[in-house]
Amino acid sequence: MVTVRKLPVDMARSGWEALAERAFPPEKLSQDVAADWLIVGAGFGGLAAARRLTQRCPGARIVMLDATRLALGPAGRNSGYMIDVPHNVSTGGYATGNAAEIRAEMALNRLAIDYSRGAAEDYGMAPHVFDPCGKINAAASENGEAQNAAFARGLSEIGEAYEILDAVQMRDLTGSTYYRSGFYTGGTVLIDPARFVHAYAAGLRPAVQIYEDSPVVELTRAGPVWRARTPGGTVSAPKVILAVNGHIQNFGFFRGRLLHVFTYASMTAAFEGQAGRDRWALLPADPMGATVRKVTDGRASRIVFRSRFSCNPSLETSQAALDRFARSHRKGFAARFPDLAGLAFEHTWGGRLCLSRNHAPAFGEVEEGLFSACCENGLGTVKSTLAGIMAVDLATGQPSEALRAFMAVPGPNRLPPEPFTTIGASAVIRWQEFRAGREG
Repeated sequence: MVTVRKLPVDMARSGWEALAERAFPPEKLSQDVAADWLIVGAGFGGLAAARRLTQRCPGARIVMLDATRLALGPAGRNSGYMIDVPHNVSTGGYATGNAAEIRAEMALNRLAIDYSRGAAEDYGMAPHVFDPCGKINAAASENGEAQNAAFARGLSEIGEAYEILDAVQMRDLTGSTYYRSGFYTGGTVLIDPARFVHAYAAGLRPAVQIYEDSPVVELTRAGPVWRARTPGGTVSAPKVILAVNGHIQNFGFFRGRLLHVFTYASMTAAFEGQAGRDRWALLPADPMGATVRKVTDGRASRIVFRSRFSCNPSLETSQAALDRFARSHRKGFAARFPDLAGLAFEHTWGGRLCLSRNHAPAFGEVEEGLFSACCENGLGTVKSTLAGIMAVDLATGQPSEALRAFMAVPGPNRLPPEPFTTIGASAVIRWQEFRAGREG
């Protein structure tokens, strides 16, 4: 029996979720139900697993539980990049590893992106919700340009195409003179995170019964059946997929092996007619820098500014941290867009990341009939999608080259004991942010 005594806390509402509209009302579990499959977590991993189950096991009774509402958790709090090229938050670099490793990671990332593309087509997502437009790594300093040059060398070794944008092209795109150059690759998809999650969940119904505000507080196994208890009812199923990212440790698995980090974002109020083209998105040339994205709906535009990290082993942040990082965002935003320096931020929020020391997922059959698809290593849109797909293939006995490659990665390495992990991780974060300099 597993008793879950602590639930993650997501403070403040993300701008993405605030602007999204639901296609169906939330339903809370209020009875005891039986199912063939139970999925815990309605983020990218859980949604991908649910869709995979409808394909692998047509007609199966599938139940999904989420502790909060759709898109209120990490899935609705990220910057919305589905990235195909390697991007290692733990080491602070792009395209790390040798050519074979880069190719292998890209193949798996593209599998997840293609799978999401199929969902977008099947569920009628609008072009701005799933946009295969590629991405730009923006450089604002010599250090940033050096990072992009190293990235280019890594991709050149494997024959991947890219394009260099000069300062004039960057100014025409963004309306800002802040950037010296940009590095474009075409395989990334931009999503509107909350609208993507809502549309995905709506498309799964009625084949998948989704219960929200229904946290699992106890998980027990009697014979061949697992029983998940929530405050309002229970779900009994012979197979369970946990797609809860770092929250997996509160179920008793992978303890002492997962690092919990928050990243922070702010979204401006709506404005008209400035800051370059209607829609663009920039990743920082240095992974610890600032991600900046402009979205336009009708005539109204908004800019999302994401930067700064903190290590939070409690899986919680604070209002004081949100206020502090909002002030940092204000400075970075004003430096890039001095003409918009007085534009208010309507939303500031934090989002949970789960990392492992060796950049490995927390994946596999952790107990008989109980599968983990967790630890996305800072790339939840792609890595969680991939883990959800692979968990279903593993649980249904569907071998593939992709599954073999995914399972060949060793599990998360053990971390040093506390408080050394938090002290060390916090020091590394501060150093990497300092090193990012003008990119932040």
